[in-house]
Amino acid sequence: MLHLKKSLGQHFLKDENIQRKIADAIGDLKAYARVIEIGPGMGALTKHLTKGKPDNLYLVELDDRWAEYQKTTNPWMGDRVVHEDFLHADLTKILAYPTHIVGNFPYNISSQIVFTIIDHRDTITAMTGMFQKEVGLRIAAKPGNKDYGVLSILTQAYYDAEYLFDVPPESFDPPPKVMSGVVRLKRKTVALQCDEVLFKKIVKQAFTQRRKTMRNSLKSIVHAQDILANPIFDKRPEQLSLLQLEALTNLIADSK
Repeated sequence: MLHLKKSLGQHFLKDENIQRKIADAIGDLKAYARVIEIGPGMGALTKHLTKGKPDNLYLVELDDRWAEYQKTTNPWMGDRVVHEDFLHADLTKILAYPTHIVGNFPYNISSQIVFTIIDHRDTITAMTGMFQKEVGLRIAAKPGNKDYGVLSILTQAYYDAEYLFDVPPESFDPPPKVMSGVVRLKRKTVALQCDEVLFKKIVKQAFTQRRKTMRNSLKSIVHAQDILANPIFDKRPEQLSLLQLEALTNLIADSK
């Protein structure tokens, strides 16, 4: 038995029922040109995905020991076992439209994985993954919720997000100190109706001072002071829906 690496956030899922629930949430692999599992480790989820030896499944594993383990366990996959860091790999070599990203993600890089998915949103149409519950709730949070923030908005600008179910610590070996949860993302069919670069800038700046009104937090961005009379600037960022943030972005863009 290989030892786990705390530095890589390794906690392996041992609960067979949870493994099946995640596999069921992923659904039919044939619906995608690519299904990419991040961090398969010893294969708790992989064993459900490899049934029938699908030719569109890729495994991306950073740990050299587990990469070798997967190559030995699934020799039929050949070079589709990719021994690289997902966050720094040249994903254009393995992505194809449509791609579904899956996995029990290392918690120390899970938010970065989501942002990487967003960066490749033209190709990645779905994600089913396990996160620390706190992060999962932030991804799926709605306006007015304390968990609603930059991660929620930038994810939901491009994907419909759904928090599916909790996964308790005792489902893992070794058990983490936190509750986990499974989240599903599905790519939206309608694009943002605003300048995406400005939208992202506004969201990030507003939430660095989330207790302030939009009028106070965005005054360095707004050059036409007359638009600050609009009631939308009376709101705090967590009060604004995605549609309102789009409208606000267009208001600021049009005032320049």
